Amino acid sequence: MPKPWSVQAPIHPEGWRFVGPLALATVALTYLFGVSVLMAGALITLSVAAFFRNPRRITPTRAGLVIGPADGRVVAVKEVTPEPALGLGEEPRVRISIFLSVLNVHVNRSPVDGTVTHTDYRPGVFVNAAFDKASEKNERSALALRWTGDHPRAGQTVGVVQIAGLIARRIVTDAHEGQSLQAGERFGLIRFGSRTDVYLPQGLTPLVSVGQRVVGGETVLADARSDEPTRVGEAR
Repeated sequence: MPKPWSVQAPIHPEGWRFVGPLALATVALTYLFGVSVLMAGALITLSVAAFFRNPRRITPTRAGLVIGPADGRVVAVKEVTPEPALGLGEEPRVRISIFLSVLNVHVNRSPVDGTVTHTDYRPGVFVNAAFDKASEKNERSALALRWTGDHPRAGQTVGVVQIAGLIARRIVTDAHEGQSLQAGERFGLIRFGSRTDVYLPQGLTPLVSVGQRVVGGETVLADARSDEPTRVGEAR
């Protein structure tokens, strides 16, 4: 289970290995060369700390909701056949792809209440995570979750995949097989620009459109109780 302090900390624990040394270097260089380097060092340190920010979110708790696992922009909503290694079966299912820029929060959250039934890590390349081929080519870490709760889709599988981006070089996944996660619960992080994919159960209609901004832990991506047709959005 994730450590309580890692959940509550305003900066994700993964960030301290960068923020701490930068802060110490800023102090040391200011002592050696004067206040002329203080502003530059402080700006760099605060920028890195902002990347690793770990905010609290208000997650909708009604059973049957699929919640956004990351902050970012929806770059694709399409039906695909998952790779066998993801442990999601062979049936086609809708994949929602969320691109995270370096300005987004990079903490990842569980999209549903569920039990981790499968994990898979695969090394790969580092093409731009906004491209569709990133789902198959880039380094990634995947979780399959058996959806729990009192709703029509209980027992079905939802997949969430962390994908490294063009400059991302580390994926952190704290969840393990057999672990129970709540929707909106933090389970990992991707460093420096990336993408997160959600694989819905077969036949479940997405409630987001390409181009829409998603707030991790808050935005509803799909609803097991809804019979709404696929949404179509436009910029206004």
